[in-house]
Amino acid sequence: MRFTGLPPEAVPALMTGEIVANGSEKSRADAYLPSPCIQNHAANLAFLPDGTLTCVWFGGTMEGMGDISVYMSRLAPGAKVWSQPEKMSDDPTKSEQNPLIFSAPDGKVWLLYTSQTSGNQDGSIVKCRISADGGKTFGEVRVLCDIPGTFVRQPITVNDHGAWLLPIFRCVGLPGERWTGDVDTAGVLISRDEGKSWSLTEVPNSVGAVHMNIVSIEGDELVAFYRNRFSESVLSSRSSDGGEHWSAPQAIDLPNNNSSIQATRLKNGVVAMVYNHSNGQMSDARRQSLYDEIEGDEENVTVPAHVIERRRAVWGVPRAPLSLAFSSDGGVTFPRRTDLDTGDGYCLSNNSKDSVNREFSYPSIVQGSDGTVHIAYTYYRRAIKYVRLSADATA
Repeated sequence: MRFTGLPPEAVPALMTGEIVANGSEKSRADAYLPSPCIQNHAANLAFLPDGTLTCVWFGGTMEGMGDISVYMSRLAPGAKVWSQPEKMSDDPTKSEQNPLIFSAPDGKVWLLYTSQTSGNQDGSIVKCRISADGGKTFGEVRVLCDIPGTFVRQPITVNDHGAWLLPIFRCVGLPGERWTGDVDTAGVLISRDEGKSWSLTEVPNSVGAVHMNIVSIEGDELVAFYRNRFSESVLSSRSSDGGEHWSAPQAIDLPNNNSSIQATRLKNGVVAMVYNHSNGQMSDARRQSLYDEIEGDEENVTVPAHVIERRRAVWGVPRAPLSLAFSSDGGVTFPRRTDLDTGDGYCLSNNSKDSVNREFSYPSIVQGSDGTVHIAYTYYRRAIKYVRLSADATA
């Protein structure tokens, strides 16, 4: 199941939303979602109560810019074409990023996303909109968490006691320095009153562990997987009390390149993870930071009198291949892997206008009631690509 990336100039013409069977793989079909934006990134998939599959992402000219907004496209049951996207946020002073959809047990549908100025992730807050009609329309924007530096990426999990677990990561700024991700940490916002209030539990010893992705194993046993800021390995921790407390993140047997991952537990009990099978040891490609191509709005930023000793986040490692790995032991090991897209994964630039970027990244994975597996991910930061796999393709 290996595929070679298209030439960048060929991508825009494919962004029709039409799902097309892949000629070399009968169990697979692909689509490139429509979008009015030059840059499209950070997809998340989720089902609405009526069975409609949704994909949300952010789009604009470049991550961190004020024209970055949240978009949503829909795939109705039985449909063969993704809908034209709806613009779900529109604050021209903020970069609105990392959206996710949550279909709550009470039938309401939540849209969550982050809001920041320029590349200052340490100033981000989390906003939301709520739908009372199953996701057809959404209410006004409100703030869910105003703790500066709070970021979301992964779906909400509901534990066996009815508590909502929203994994977050804290983008921590250091005095006199622009945010680069060196000391980010992980945590979980927990709501026991259906989203009316939230309390924070921090993951211990989690510096460098971000994009926490919670997967239910059985009962109160949960496993979480993390992106690794230091571009070494996917990290993992566990909870035996329904997500109230977590072990410290530890490396597992999959590499990570400081890019997002996502996993889900399939109906057959197998944990499936989509990720980039690469890390800093596999490449010497480096960039200064995620936002080294845009100017901040800071005035008179000074060098601190004392530089804090710390490990440095590693940016720029190629974001390819885009791989799918499987675990039959509850996420302890992932011995089986296949590649969904292959190429050079160049990500030393976020420039989509000039077709510079060639990454496959920020994947999302869900399984439908019929066993079909749905995956979406960034394709060259130009498009959101959708892949549909039959149940037997992941057995």
